[in-house]
Amino acid sequence: MSTPTYPTQAVILAGGQGSRLRPYTDDRPKPMVEIPGTGTPIIGHQLSWLAAEGVTDAVISCGHLAEVLQKWLASTELPLRVTTVVEPEPLGRGGGLKYAAARLPRPDLPWYATNGDIWTRFPLRDMAAFHGERDAAATLALARPRIPWGAVETDAFGHITDFIEAPPSPYLINAGVYVFSAAFAELLPDRGDHERTTFPKLARERLLAGFPLPQGAYWRAIDTAKDLTEAAKELAAQQAT
Repeated sequence: MSTPTYPTQAVILAGGQGSRLRPYTDDRPKPMVEIPGTGTPIIGHQLSWLAAEGVTDAVISCGHLAEVLQKWLASTELPLRVTTVVEPEPLGRGGGLKYAAARLPRPDLPWYATNGDIWTRFPLRDMAAFHGERDAAATLALARPRIPWGAVETDAFGHITDFIEAPPSPYLINAGVYVFSAAFAELLPDRGDHERTTFPKLARERLLAGFPLPQGAYWRAIDTAKDLTEAAKELAAQQAT
């Protein structure tokens, strides 16, 4: 039985404007925002995680205030080789992903991708093995986030029986981390949104897989100032245990 080969290359999508994170993103792109108390921007944590999972080469797709991110990369000791690309014009999420993937050093091999605002830790190699076992063209990590509001439970007569603070969602969502086959890049649109075109097509063909994040794995999308505050609290709690 042959030893599975895990991806060693990745694309990070870091071009968003992060308007909901203002004023933090007034002078830097969203992936350059620091989780309070860590001294490192989100993208720094992502690069460390990817390197720890065996990735040796990353392509970062830049956009909003790209020069700020590029300057930080140039002045920082990085755990892997990094190439940056800037779209010549807005290509949409799918087009941007395809444009960045063209710079991967090993186009004939599988690759990871992640959104630049995702703060997470879980075994990427397990996800890659899951992807290979299903012979998928693309595999999405799936998270079950907590609902930001309290919930109530009622009985059949309409009496409230319990209050539940921030319960887990009953639905799985796209966690913004992916494993793609080597051929996937050719399936992406030159411009436009792959989540409205490529992904639905692959789903119909049973070539799109979903990998639920392992029990206890940390995951958070950093979209708002509240997310930054919550991430800092959660990180502090982890360090205290």
